[in-house]
Amino acid sequence: MKSNTGKRLLQYALKAKGTFIAALIMLTIGVAAELAGPFIAKNMIDNHLLAIEQPFYETSASEDAAVYQGKNYKREGLFEPAESKGAEVRILQAGRSFYFVNEPVSTPDGDRSYADGTLTVTRAGEVTGQYAAVPLSAGELFAFYKPEMPSIYQLIVYYMIFLVISVIMEFGKTYWLQSSANKVIQRLRNDVYAHIQRLPVNFFDNLPAGKVVSRVTNDTEAVKDLFVAVLSNFFSGIITIAGVYVALFLLDVRLGLISLFVVPMLIAWIVLYRKFATRYNTIIRSRLSEINAIINESIQGMSIIRVFRYQKQTKQEFEDLNDDYMKHQNKMLNLNAFTSHNLVNVLRNIAFAVVLWYFGSSVLDGTSIISLGVLYAFVDVLGRLFQPITGMVNQLANLDSSLVSAGRVFELMDEKGEAVTDGSMPRYKGNVVFDDVSFAYNKDFVLNNISFQASQGQTVALVGHTGSGKSSIINLLFRFYDPQKGKITIDGQNVKELPKQWIREHMGIVLQDPYLFTGTIASNVSLGDQKITRQQIEKALRDVGAERILAHLPQGFDEPVIEKGSTLSAGQRQLISFARALAFDPAILILDEATANIDTETEALIQNALEVLKKGRTTFIIAHRLSTIRSADQILVLHRGRIVEQGAHDELMALQGRYYQMYQLQQGAQSVHTDQAHSTAPEAIRTSSFAGGNA
Repeated sequence: MKSNTGKRLLQYALKAKGTFIAALIMLTIGVAAELAGPFIAKNMIDNHLLAIEQPFYETSASEDAAVYQGKNYKREGLFEPAESKGAEVRILQAGRSFYFVNEPVSTPDGDRSYADGTLTVTRAGEVTGQYAAVPLSAGELFAFYKPEMPSIYQLIVYYMIFLVISVIMEFGKTYWLQSSANKVIQRLRNDVYAHIQRLPVNFFDNLPAGKVVSRVTNDTEAVKDLFVAVLSNFFSGIITIAGVYVALFLLDVRLGLISLFVVPMLIAWIVLYRKFATRYNTIIRSRLSEINAIINESIQGMSIIRVFRYQKQTKQEFEDLNDDYMKHQNKMLNLNAFTSHNLVNVLRNIAFAVVLWYFGSSVLDGTSIISLGVLYAFVDVLGRLFQPITGMVNQLANLDSSLVSAGRVFELMDEKGEAVTDGSMPRYKGNVVFDDVSFAYNKDFVLNNISFQASQGQTVALVGHTGSGKSSIINLLFRFYDPQKGKITIDGQNVKELPKQWIREHMGIVLQDPYLFTGTIASNVSLGDQKITRQQIEKALRDVGAERILAHLPQGFDEPVIEKGSTLSAGQRQLISFARALAFDPAILILDEATANIDTETEALIQNALEVLKKGRTTFIIAHRLSTIRSADQILVLHRGRIVEQGAHDELMALQGRYYQMYQLQQGAQSVHTDQAHSTAPEAIRTSSFAGGNA
């Protein structure tokens, strides 16, 4: 799973590979420019500051020459190839003073001391050379340094140039890396949201909305941290470490090999860290998702919570989740505190101890060929090794959290979605046939051998007690699900052979509790469909009688609507829902007890509009109030997933069966005959919940 997550993140990163490559090029240049500093310092120390102890030769040329007691002297490295050299002299340091030796010195290395005009060189307690020497004043010493100054100034200018390049490259690297990361996360969020739109309806039946929201917001934000902070630090760190080791090997191969022990220790530490961190972060992200879910659920059901005094229980449930979340957060804090700076300090101290031990031992046994400039540059470069290591180690927590979150995001994206087919189909007539259809959500069938026909322009009513299968028939018609047996056809075409989006394009629905989106009344009618003009929106609202009901609003049809339309009455929301269905001009219309929540006055207002709305369309009505479906062309009476009665209102009343009993119950009839009351009472009790229930 982890490797798969990494590969998929890489695939997203490659979608912005141009800017990533530009950032990496800038990063490489910046690292090289930054590491040039120690080499410049090494050059300055070895070839200029300490070069004063190299042999000097008397010369007649005054250019680039030091003047001492009326004679010109030039350092060995400053002579042109064809230039002649005079007598050799040396400048040697003993203690804090420098001395002029007017003769060649064969053994300058060792401990030096000066007394009575003689400079003595000893090594391991034995005198290796004695030379007549004259102390140099500060002015005389500077005369020998003066020829070095132009080169030193030049090196300082180079250092400043590389410093400016490093700053520019650092800015460019940061900008391009973060720009690339933002593009990647934008693409990932778009893909996640687009995939959610394609997920089947049953997916949302099993996963709380808060958990889905958490995946799209919190988890993708954590993935953003991966690209913006983690990868930036790791890319920078890896390239910087590689550059540092190249520099170390260029300075001294043996010291570079010794310093390689840092790499396996760092890798082992990261592997060990992630072993524990992944376990904690998986729980942390899961608990955060559950917290979002319970908050969302509590907000949605706040009125029920307060009416039934359920606050204490929901508060305790939230606190239990929050406590578990905090407990694992503290475990992560302890792990991070133990592994961050402690690791870097240990590695740094070990590395410096090893380098100093090696250098000291080589000096003591007289085998050292490492110059002071090399040692300075090596220590400087080695010190720079731990800055990127610190950055990488400090990002380990974000790395693991981001990978866990990315895994959760990709897990959501791996859920099988509905195929999206471009294009559309011509508006069909709406002749619907259910042919021996049986359907189960899980194992138990909720519809058994359902067969009926609905012709264009007909109104088909579905009645029955809660759980009888009314909503399941509508779900199959919308192809939210497909039946296990039988087939459904529209105008003779099997719906399984048609793309779901094409079928739904010519369907409309009005729910008992209509859903409105944030926007305006007009935007809730058109739902942003450019094919629906402003004139069509206003006409649809007028046709359903909304003009009179909504006329008192300050901005009329442009009145703002907040989430779910909570500032509007149930009747106003229902009118807008009717207007939406009318504006889209569907061939098949579903009314899910569309007038159940509307007062008598508003219901009377829209009854005529309903007749206009149903004209020429195949209309399915899920009915609880049987008085509203008396004019239906066909009534299907469902019981336990089967059609037990079928016909028009008068025909079913004449049968005096289940439909007749439910109708009489709703009309308030006491009984038809005394002997029938005893035989039908149990049945009446079983169906009494039908009047106020939902399918």
